[in-house]
Amino acid sequence: FVTMAVMLVAVYVFHTRSAQSQSSSPATSHAAPKPLLLEKNEGERRIWREPPPGDFILKISPKNNGSQHLVMVTEDMAPGDEFPTHEHLGQDEILYIVKGTVHAHVGDQERDLHAGGTVFIPAYTWVSVRNAGSETVSLVGVFSAPGFEDYMRCDSVLPNEKVTPLSLEEQRGCAHEGHVIYKDLEENPKMK
Repeated sequence: FVTMAVMLVAVYVFHTRSAQSQSSSPATSHAAPKPLLLEKNEGERRIWREPPPGDFILKISPKNNGSQHLVMVTEDMAPGDEFPTHEHLGQDEILYIVKGTVHAHVGDQERDLHAGGTVFIPAYTWVSVRNAGSETVSLVGVFSAPGFEDYMRCDSVLPNEKVTPLSLEEQRGCAHEGHVIYKDLEENPKMK
C-alpha cells in the first residue's frame, strides 16, 4: 500500500509539472491545489443511492482540494457487488486492488485480479468490475482528469442525508454530468 501511495504521488508530481510547463500565461493557470494529509477513513464520505448499499470516500478532487488534474477515490465492495459496464468519456482510470479478488472485464480483456493487482482503463473503453471473492474488496481509484466524481456525488448522498433512489431519467442525467456512459442505461427501453 505504501508503494502505491508513492507511485500516486510520483504520477501527480509528473502530471502537475507537465501541465504547469504547458501553461504559457497567467490567464490560463488555475489556483494551486491545497496539500492534503488524509488517514484511511478521512475525506468526503458518501453513500450510494442505488443498491447494493455501500459507500465510498472521495479523497482528491477539485471540490476537496482544488486538484485540476487528478481525482482519487477509495471504496470497499461486498462479495457480489459490481461496477456495471460503463465507459469514461475523457478520463483514464487506474484501479488498484488493496484487498480481495475482483473479476475485471476491460475492452476485450477479462480475468480475476487479486490484492496488489492493477486495472488500467483507457478513456472510451468499456469496463465492468465485480467482487469475485468471499471477502470485502478494497479499491483505490485514480482518474487522470476531473469529471466522474460529479457522477459519484449525483448518485450518492452524505452520511447524514436520507438515501432516496433516482429515476432512470435522473440516473441518465447524473451519467451525463459525470462524463460516463452506463450500458444498462443506454439499453433500457424506458430511456429511449
